[in-house]
Amino acid sequence: MLKKSIENSTAPLGTKELIAIALGGMVGGGIFAILGLSVEHVGNATPIAILIGGLLALSAAYSYVKLALYYQDEGATYSFFKKTFAGSHFAGAAVGWLVTFGYISTLALYAFTFSSYFCTAFIMADDPWIRRMVAGLVILFFAVVNLTSVKGMGKLEDVIVYVKIVLLVLISVLLINVGDVHHAFPMINVGTSWSGILVVAAVTFVAYEGFQLVIHAYNEMDRPQRNIPKAIYSSIVIATLVYIILAVAAIASIPKTELIAGKEYALAAGSEKLLGSLGYHAVIFSALLATSSAINGTLFGASRLMGVIADDGYFPKILSTRIRGHIPSNAIWIMTILSFLLILSGGLRLILEFGSVTFIVVSFLMALANFKIRNKTHSHVIPTLIAMICLFVAAVAILLFEFMHSPQQLFFIFTIYIILIMGALIQSKWHDGIDKKHSANGDSRG
Repeated sequence: MLKKSIENSTAPLGTKELIAIALGGMVGGGIFAILGLSVEHVGNATPIAILIGGLLALSAAYSYVKLALYYQDEGATYSFFKKTFAGSHFAGAAVGWLVTFGYISTLALYAFTFSSYFCTAFIMADDPWIRRMVAGLVILFFAVVNLTSVKGMGKLEDVIVYVKIVLLVLISVLLINVGDVHHAFPMINVGTSWSGILVVAAVTFVAYEGFQLVIHAYNEMDRPQRNIPKAIYSSIVIATLVYIILAVAAIASIPKTELIAGKEYALAAGSEKLLGSLGYHAVIFSALLATSSAINGTLFGASRLMGVIADDGYFPKILSTRIRGHIPSNAIWIMTILSFLLILSGGLRLILEFGSVTFIVVSFLMALANFKIRNKTHSHVIPTLIAMICLFVAAVAILLFEFMHSPQQLFFIFTIYIILIMGALIQSKWHDGIDKKHSANGDSRG
């Protein structure tokens, strides 16, 4: 481990660059998507729910950090679990399918949010089918970008990430200046329950998805043993603060009725009265940039992960096909199609909750893997167990909420998971058969 860290000491990515990578992944479409729904369910307690979501993300990050420092593998979630449970093909296949379809759900979430803000700018926000078509078209656009030029994709991503961060800061300042912070208090009103706050906190977990992107840059970073924990923990804290400030600014300045009515495009709701036409279009533009960045980056990274999993035999081999030597073309197309089908199947809430539950489950599996080899990763038992308990409670909270308020949606979520488990089981059985065949051939040759 020491040798590899020394070899990486001349790598180009330092702490600041790694924090930027994580923030680019987190501060995307998530905050725009969760704001209106959070205000609808817990009102002024939205910043508290976001804070709890950030603490949950920090808890989950502990195991990611420990596993990354031990395995020193840029494959992150999939590689960590596969190596920890090396004796089980099903374990590798299951986490591969879960992680990939978690990314597909976030891709659908970002596209849906992009579409909602885009359509409200052209007075088309109330037509759900137009929003779905626009969402499909934006995914298609970035699929073509990723298929055409990796260099062009990278340059486009750089511009989007830096501009969106500046705009978000400016919008927060403007909203706070024209609003009344007293409207955000008291944070817990009569009728607001802690159980509701916890459910919203669990749903906001999807807004923190992306911190693990730092690990994918392991081979290009300076002093990974020091910089991985610094970058991941710092980026989660920064993202949490940005989300809280933005939430307080929105609640202080925009009437809750307007935030709730325009939940898919909550920040745009009412902002024209406060900020004028220029400010209103700045809100729209920042949301489009943030979601575009998230769509572009998710397609790029997740399609390559899908190709790696296909190379390992846990996805159909056709998904490992690459053009120009490295672009996983079939994986990009499959992600595009599946994310669009998810958009067609339901609205923002369904996609949000499916994505949140999926990444909570995946993070729980990472905590489980870390607990299994805690002596090797030098992890403390208490924070590892706390992470497992908190993530388990968060997943149960969302599922119980759905059971009580939207059983049909819960049925749909479980149906997707059954399909994923069956797919992973089939691929793992196929992999077992290949191994047995190779073993038999080796025995006969011997």
